[in-house]
Amino acid sequence: MAFIEATDLVKTYNPKGAPVVRALDGLSLEVPRGTVLGLLGPNGAGKTTTAKVLTTLITPDSGSAAIDGIDVLREPDRIRRMIGASGQYAAVDENLTGFENLDMIGRLYHLGGRQSRARARELIDLFDLSEAGNRPVKGFSGGMRRRIDLAGALVINPPVLFLDEPTTGLDPRSRLGLWDIITSLVDGGTTVLLTTQYLEEADRLADDIVVIDEGKVIARGTADELKSQVGGQRVEISLVSGDDRDRAVEILDRVGTTSTDVTADGRTLSTTVADGPAALQQVLADVRALGIQLHDAGMQRPTLDDVFLTITGRTASHDDKEEAAA
Repeated sequence: MAFIEATDLVKTYNPKGAPVVRALDGLSLEVPRGTVLGLLGPNGAGKTTTAKVLTTLITPDSGSAAIDGIDVLREPDRIRRMIGASGQYAAVDENLTGFENLDMIGRLYHLGGRQSRARARELIDLFDLSEAGNRPVKGFSGGMRRRIDLAGALVINPPVLFLDEPTTGLDPRSRLGLWDIITSLVDGGTTVLLTTQYLEEADRLADDIVVIDEGKVIARGTADELKSQVGGQRVEISLVSGDDRDRAVEILDRVGTTSTDVTADGRTLSTTVADGPAALQQVLADVRALGIQLHDAGMQRPTLDDVFLTITGRTASHDDKEEAAA
């Protein structure tokens, strides 16, 4: 039995003066205990709405959901006592210190003063906020705010964690730091549902991935399984001189199964091929014969970006209606 389970969820919105938005259209998913499910989709696909249903923030029009066998719709109070949630924006009081925010959350969960303070100190240390814990949050950097928000989601040490685009807007270093924290939580047995538009994030963290669009599941599997659905490999070359671009495009077009992609500066070119090693060997031979100089040449497997574009026909940053409706 899955630890998190949703079946045939439907949720519609009817904004005044606007067409009905079907945010969820029969969506179903399962998350085994102690794993990370990555929920991918363009803006408006239904990711945030799914998270809101499972965290009891909204009620679906139809369908069912359960966490550890507990019905989300019938027993929302029990669900709230066993989940933690961290969204796209840090839900903290800017005028309180980091420690005071965590202490306050503990008291709201009725942990008692002593236990709330002890848990706050424990989380301050865990998230490496010791030096900033006694400063008002309004002076925190974006990465520190996101860490204190995630710490707040863990005050009751929940067995399941919902992360709704937790690293949006963070610099690469802060994002890597949060990834390490999430990985350590899962290693300790936490079950995570992660919604994200950062495909690298899903590739790094998720045990399984569900791709949704227009409120429906359109693909699921591990990152490797989804990449294999796209098929093929890519051959990429980097030219020393952009003047060689046209000749290089002709070379790649001869071995490629798709049109050659060229970067804006005209120096990096790539194409999808059926047989990576053979195609790369042929490209290098043709380049050498024409005296074209390269900075680099190589072969790549499909990325999750390729998967996403192939399956949805859109990029992960496509804008839609769900956020405004929700």
